[in-house]
Amino acid sequence: MNDADVSKQIQQMVRFIRQEAEEKANEISVSAEEEFNIEKLQLVEAEKKKIRQEYERKEKQVDVRKKIEYSMQLNASRIKVLQAQDDLVNTMKEAAAKELLNVSHHEHGIIDSILHHHHGGYKKLLHDLIVQSLLRLKEPCVLLRCRKHDVHLVEHVLEGVKEEYAEKANVHQPEIIVDEIHLPPAPSHHNMHGPSCSGGVVLASRDGKIVCENTLDARLEVVFRKKLPEVLPSALYFILLRFLWSGLANSFDFCSSSIRKCLFGQVAA
Repeated sequence: MNDADVSKQIQQMVRFIRQEAEEKANEISVSAEEEFNIEKLQLVEAEKKKIRQEYERKEKQVDVRKKIEYSMQLNASRIKVLQAQDDLVNTMKEAAAKELLNVSHHEHGIIDSILHHHHGGYKKLLHDLIVQSLLRLKEPCVLLRCRKHDVHLVEHVLEGVKEEYAEKANVHQPEIIVDEIHLPPAPSHHNMHGPSCSGGVVLASRDGKIVCENTLDARLEVVFRKKLPEVLPSALYFILLRFLWSGLANSFDFCSSSIRKCLFGQVAA
């Protein structure tokens, strides 16, 4: 083999090796490109996932804040409604209390003329309240306490009270002692925060162990507690009207009339 053949053979071997190298290089390049694309896709997906998670976290935070704000507003509204309802109920109660004062009001100068009207409203009410208290106590001797302003009216109805009680209870007429200690006077502008009594009586057994408080204030309190479940829905209705039209002036008329009926329509005769 001469030098030309050897050189030719070497050139063929070089071309073969170069071709294999180029093919191997292409394979490596394609493989690297594929790996790069796969890794790039994984990184992009990972970042997308992070962004989605961050967005979901912030969205949840916004939802939580909205729920908290809604809950706070709802609680504030409920408190406002309850406060308005309480104010309205108190207003109705005060209105009923004022009407009780009208029932028991009488001037000193006309007491003598009132005493001659046996069917006078407050005088008849005192009569019925005392009889009712006697029927509850069922004591042969009782101590009666009233306002100083009402002493003359009470003393005037006592004989009729004793006769009616004795007839109803089928017993002897009881002894009724009018206490020298009186109930507080009616509320006035001069005595806004002191003890007061709108009228009525308090009877007790002679030893003081059994007491029957039958004042108008006590009856109002009892009736109001009893009628409160009926009053509250009506109060809520008028609160809604108040929010719509800001009209509250006459909202307690029918409720106070219901209370008046219970106060004066259920007195035992």
